[in-house]
Amino acid sequence: MKNITVIGAGTMGNGIAHVFAQAGFLVNLVDVSKECLEKGLKTIETNLDRMLSKEIITESEKAATLNNIKVFTDVKDAVKEAELVVEAATENLDLKLSIFKQIDEFAPEKAILASNTSSISITKIASVTKRPKQVIGMHFMNPVPMMKLVEIIRGYDTTNETTNKIVEITEQLNKIPVEVNDYPGFIANRILMPMINEAIYSLYEGVAGVKEIDEVMKLGMAHPMGPLQLADFIGLDVCLSILEVLYDGFKNPKYAPCPLLVNMVTAGKKGVKSGEGFYDYLSSKKAEKLAVQFQK
Repeated sequence: MKNITVIGAGTMGNGIAHVFAQAGFLVNLVDVSKECLEKGLKTIETNLDRMLSKEIITESEKAATLNNIKVFTDVKDAVKEAELVVEAATENLDLKLSIFKQIDEFAPEKAILASNTSSISITKIASVTKRPKQVIGMHFMNPVPMMKLVEIIRGYDTTNETTNKIVEITEQLNKIPVEVNDYPGFIANRILMPMINEAIYSLYEGVAGVKEIDEVMKLGMAHPMGPLQLADFIGLDVCLSILEVLYDGFKNPKYAPCPLLVNMVTAGKKGVKSGEGFYDYLSSKKAEKLAVQFQK
């Protein structure tokens, strides 16, 4: 397997394209506009430069990685020779179902279709395709070039052959695959999101301030980043979407999003991506400092 198509050039998509290209795969990166693609490529180059400065890669490896990536705005052209398509679009069910209908129509019959969804049912996604046995979840962690874990999620019909191929490819990326079953939130977010939500509730109820909550979790629980700061980096809108999937899937009040989170997202306070969340990122130096801390 050599030809990979990545759908979406945002935070997760450009990171996924980066690690595949760095591992020697030929990557077609797709997004709706040239501007999104240019921004994605710029992020990849910046991350490669950071790795170069730390002597993790050489100048020739940086050049080879960038040369392995081609950009497209048309899905049909991008997937026509793909052996694996990885969807990394916004965490929205209707959008993902629409994308999977498209890639199922235009990708080669033997191609595996994977979703980077962090919570949406792989079985539901597979149901809109004619190849449910070849649909699987590949949940990368952010930032993708740095984080080792990839959650591999089997849908109801996903075959052992498909799963084994994806496990093997994940290892070729120098990542660690962990196989889980298809239930809301899988493992990573089923455990992480209630913790983040409880931290937001603690702030909402006045138990402690933002910095105090994060300091307790960093110093007392040895977390590299506090839950509120982590929520900002994930995106508060993404956290809300995942909690809604969990709540809808389990019908359990413990997954109900905190009203403060709902209000912040409604007000456009989405964390780093909007410049403001639980912390202020409008200062470029402050945002850069936090980003470096996150990637250590």
